[in-house]
Amino acid sequence: MVKRHQEHQSLSEVLQDFVTDNKLQVGLDKVAVREVWEKIMGPAITKYTQHLKLDKHTLYVQLTSSVLREELSYGKHKIIDNLNQELGKELIKKIVLR
Repeated sequence: MVKRHQEHQSLSEVLQDFVTDNKLQVGLDKVAVREVWEKIMGPAITKYTQHLKLDKHTLYVQLTSSVLREELSYGKHKIIDNLNQELGKELIKKIVLR
């Protein structure tokens, strides 16, 4: 748990060790996806987004507008690419629009 054999460790290394040791990365990824969705998609689409859920590598998006859902379904691959690029890793492989 605590690595005492290292005398000097940067704060980012200590935090990363804490996240890894306590298996918190999945929860942090879920929060990051929600923030990135709002940033990438903008306020107009975020307004119609009712629920976001990241399960494994699939992002489930519940929308209140069927018209918007249909429009977004045409650009799923571009949305996935933009979200993953902003996240800095390939976290999302599939999007399910509901």
